[in-house]
Amino acid sequence: MIVLPTIKGFRAARAKVATLGFVPTMGFLHEGHLALVRRAVAENEVAAASLFVNPTQFSPNEDFARYPRARERDLELLESAGCDMVFAPEADEMYPAGFDTSVHIGGITEVLEGAIRPGHFAGVATVVAKLLNIVQPTSAYFGQKDAQQVAVIQKLVRDLDIPVQVVVHPTVRELDGLALSSRNSYLSAAERQNALVLSRALHAVERLYGAGERSAEILRAAMATEIGAVPSAQPDYMSVADPITLQELGTVGPEGALVSLAVRIGATRLIDNVVLSG
Repeated sequence: MIVLPTIKGFRAARAKVATLGFVPTMGFLHEGHLALVRRAVAENEVAAASLFVNPTQFSPNEDFARYPRARERDLELLESAGCDMVFAPEADEMYPAGFDTSVHIGGITEVLEGAIRPGHFAGVATVVAKLLNIVQPTSAYFGQKDAQQVAVIQKLVRDLDIPVQVVVHPTVRELDGLALSSRNSYLSAAERQNALVLSRALHAVERLYGAGERSAEILRAAMATEIGAVPSAQPDYMSVADPITLQELGTVGPEGALVSLAVRIGATRLIDNVVLSG
């Protein structure tokens, strides 16, 4: 495995291979990231990942400074998963002096995470556009856990005619249902137990939907009941939305729905989702 900190160096290495699968990450890797890497390995001639904590997607009051980092451990995990190349730039490599460009995507970035975290998706879209331009992958792999981010990236690729296949991998969970996240490391033992309320709320919606319930209001109420049973759980939103536009639904129709929520457990903000098939 080779580690490349510069754009010029990565492009030179990239030019030597045909098909390349790419997994962009902010590091502090867990099994969810590694599942993406292993899939990229299986489906491409060469697999590459990036390690870059992107400052532009954090607002001033968010956790950029304390976001967990473990570069050497990450590199060991990537190598063990079969990764061939790692792009690991410093911030000034990605955003040199004079950098003054931002990618704005309207509509789907203005709700849910976008409403709570203004500017977040401009940072995401900008860094992903740069990474896709630098890496020029055949396929790029993303996890379903970040469902709105996936929708934003799919729209970015579609609207700007970027020649890459976006591959969405199912959410990877612990045995007890907690979705894997780098931010899970912030949780105390008690908070880790309380965090299971997110997956319980989503399972409650799935059970109702499986029994024939199609009222989005009733499905949201089921989530609220589960979340309300844990006093330390403070929801930012509980959504039953169109899976493409992310606009809230009154009734779940044949197009199905994206059911998502963001909940603060103590000082830690967690997200999770499930997709209801029509």
